[in-house]
Amino acid sequence: MPTQLPAPRQAVASAVTASYARLTEALPALTVTELPPHTPLPATDGWIRAADLAENATALDAFLAWDDEQVLRDHRQQGRPDVIAGFGLHRYAWPAALLFTAPWFLHRRVPRYPVTHVSYDRTRGPMALAVHPGALACLPDDPAAALPGAYTVPDEESLRAELRDAIAEHMAPLLTAFGPRMRRRGRALWGMVTDEIVEGIWYVAELLGESEKRRAERELERLLPGTVKPYVGSPAFRVLAGPDGAALPTRDRVSCCMYYTLAPDDTCVTCPRTCDTDRIAKLTVAAAS
Repeated sequence: MPTQLPAPRQAVASAVTASYARLTEALPALTVTELPPHTPLPATDGWIRAADLAENATALDAFLAWDDEQVLRDHRQQGRPDVIAGFGLHRYAWPAALLFTAPWFLHRRVPRYPVTHVSYDRTRGPMALAVHPGALACLPDDPAAALPGAYTVPDEESLRAELRDAIAEHMAPLLTAFGPRMRRRGRALWGMVTDEIVEGIWYVAELLGESEKRRAERELERLLPGTVKPYVGSPAFRVLAGPDGAALPTRDRVSCCMYYTLAPDDTCVTCPRTCDTDRIAKLTVAAAS
């Protein structure tokens, strides 16, 4: 029988609970459960702790076996080991980045979750994250500043720096584990993280409405101007003109997910391998639907 997470008690409702509730309301395929400090993070029946992905080669093998089986089932061919590892990292990093970016974007709060504070399950449909709440950065006028574990930073740029640092703290051990399997090193790996940060909250903001999508673009350009380490590249948002003159928003990804190795004619619309002519065609079809 599937592992059932305990329902969060009122005592562990945190300064980011409302952010995660709104995230799930917009994106029901992703849930976040905040667990009491002494409740162990789930680690069986599809759940895996982020710390195990970072530190346990056997656990990482088991995690990637799911991606290997999925590719073989859906494409009737074996994926290259480095491609499978890249898929596995993407499928973790995209929702994990939202643990940080959603509270920042929605409520100007930045939680801290080292890998020891997060578990993940993607085996039964909706993506699920379970976390142990920890420290939280916020602005001085935020009522959350009075909560245990909260600390203030003086301004918006300082809060952006906290967000960049919190995500880097979480992702660095995972990149160390995944990197050799992906046959990629620092710059390529952090370029991938840059893309996960941008595309996750950009997608969620679009679900919240056109004005929120535009706001997300402005905020992300300030967050990742292309000059902050260890991140690589910028959001690179731009607008193409459709056949009827309609504006077609897009961006240029820093990294390539390598999906083309399975389906050469089916590149992502934001992939650096996709030319503008193909982008316009894909975006026009998407807009019409």
